[in-house]
Amino acid sequence: MAKIPSSLTLLRPDFAAIAAWIRPESKVLDLGCGDGTLLQYLQDTLGVHGYGVEIDDANILACLNNGVNVVQSDLESGLSGFESDSFDYVILSQTLQAMRHTEKIIQEMLRAGKEGIVTFPNFGYWKNRLQVLLGHMPVSQTLPYEWFNTPNIHLCTLSDFEQFCHQHEVHILERRVMSGNRRITLAPNFFGMLAFYRFTRSK
Repeated sequence: MAKIPSSLTLLRPDFAAIAAWIRPESKVLDLGCGDGTLLQYLQDTLGVHGYGVEIDDANILACLNNGVNVVQSDLESGLSGFESDSFDYVILSQTLQAMRHTEKIIQEMLRAGKEGIVTFPNFGYWKNRLQVLLGHMPVSQTLPYEWFNTPNIHLCTLSDFEQFCHQHEVHILERRVMSGNRRITLAPNFFGMLAFYRFTRSK
């Protein structure tokens, strides 16, 4: 396998966190894959087999240049092009908060794959709370947009997401919370910037 530059892992510690949950040579579907960097990382480090789903033309071209199999599609229309249980993992990385139909995409992830992995910025992070307290919508490393140009429409906290999973019969297998490259275990809903969840269907 090709060696991934250590600088990439330092710049994107979330890649390593996701990779820690994925078995080598498994089948992976990466939703909203952007330029395919995450899937390329998983291919090169774990030998996974998979596809990315992306809508942007420039990102489609970037995926192809990165050697990533990609399908051009709007996630809001669902994953009907993929058969049930055709992947071991379906990943939605830092895209959940931009989805209009949250329940539908989580259900589709668990239909197309055996397990789902989502990551999202934690709106409950203390710096976000402070900015709201001071009268402004938060702008941060994980929420880089201003209120008037943000694609994010469904921001949530760790507690919100876990309540959603309980209400929709989604079984959380593991949770990891990070701030930069540090794992947060103390009061994660307050000190954590980025949340990671691995989940499956409730039995």
